[in-house]
Amino acid sequence: MHAEPAPIIPALDTSDPVRATAWAEALAPHCAFLKLGLEFFVANGPGAVAAITQRPVFLDLKFHDIPNTVAGAVRSVLPIRPALLTIHASGGAAMIAAARKAAEQAGDTRPKVLAVTVLTSLDAEALHQTGVAGGTRQQVLRLARLAIDSGADGLVCSPQEVALLRDALGDAPLLVVPGIRPAGSAGDDQARTMTPAEAMRAGASYLVIGRPITGAADPARAAAEIAAEIRAG
Repeated sequence: MHAEPAPIIPALDTSDPVRATAWAEALAPHCAFLKLGLEFFVANGPGAVAAITQRPVFLDLKFHDIPNTVAGAVRSVLPIRPALLTIHASGGAAMIAAARKAAEQAGDTRPKVLAVTVLTSLDAEALHQTGVAGGTRQQVLRLARLAIDSGADGLVCSPQEVALLRDALGDAPLLVVPGIRPAGSAGDDQARTMTPAEAMRAGASYLVIGRPITGAADPARAAAEIAAEIRAG
């Protein structure tokens, strides 16, 4: 009997549909969803996203615009049937509510709307440069409460804020967590990282993992090893 897929979302960060398909085929047994983002979507369009069928798709486009435009964008991707879809929490309450209302047009198969709080590439100094005072934790909590109150199903946050958000918001919101780096791996351009087991213990729902899996000599083996680490706790 095969083990259930781990709560891993490999980030298929490429513009090449052949490479993305090969990764998807190799990684599907080890993961809950497959993440496709701006690089793939802009290069290939919605039809190529729909062709990645080995696992439900986390469509990470981070919509951020006026409410009417974001609602239209959400409606436009509903035929792809993504399982998860991202918007920026900093777009405000009306935009978040508009995205949720548009998603509901898909009925029971609607995508879960996830609001991005603070990108994992940003630290307190980077936020300060954009005019945000108080540091990352304060800003994450502020945006998280706004997003959930406005209809988001969950959040995208750094692993370092997972426990904070669970304490503040409880068990209901999905917490999808990038910035995951297995012990001994490079941080790359992620400023706020944690190991897979640490993030799951803190209360993460799903872990988004890119280069430690797709950059490995054997991506399937890398994913399986991370899954084993998570199960071992």
